Amino acid sequence: MHSKNNNKTHTFIQGLKPFANSIPKTLKKHLRKGGYNYSNIVDNWTKMVNRKISDACYPASIKMGKEMKNGNLVLNVIHGKELEVEYEKKDIIDKINSFFGYNCISKVTLKIVQDKIKSNKKVFPKIKNLPKIEEKMDKVKNIELKNSLKNFLKAFNDRN
Repeated sequence: MHSKNNNKTHTFIQGLKPFANSIPKTLKKHLRKGGYNYSNIVDNWTKMVNRKISDACYPASIKMGKEMKNGNLVLNVIHGKELEVEYEKKDIIDKINSFFGYNCISKVTLKIVQDKIKSNKKVFPKIKNLPKIEEKMDKVKNIELKNSLKNFLKAFNDRN
C-alpha cells in the first residue's frame, strides 16, 4: 500500500479515511461542546437520580468547561418542587459524576417552569354521515374486517 497526499495536508493510506473525516461538521461541533454528555444524561436521567427527583425536574441544557470538565447542568424544575431539588443538588452532581467516572458536572442551575409538558387533547367531532359509512362497511367482504370496523365506529362514537 502506498500513501496519498491530497493537497489538504492530510496524509492517509489510499482508500482509507480517518474516522473524524466521516463525521458531519454539525455533529463534531456538538461532540466538542459536550453534546454526548448531555444526551447520556437525558437518556439515563431516571437511572441516575431517584424517581422523586426525576418527576420534579429534567435536564434542559449543559454548558461544558474546557476539556469536558466542570460543566454546568441546567435543570427545568416544576414550580413548587424547587426546594426539594435544591436540597438534592449535591447528590445529583455526585451521581452524574460517578456515572461518567470523572468530574463532568460541578454546578447545577435550576430554572423554574410551570409544568412539564402540556398535552393538547383534541376532541374529534361525532360522525354525522353514519348511514353512508354503514353502507360502505356492508360492501366489505372480509367478515373480520367488517366486525373490526363496526367495533371501531361504536367505540369512536361512545368516546365522543
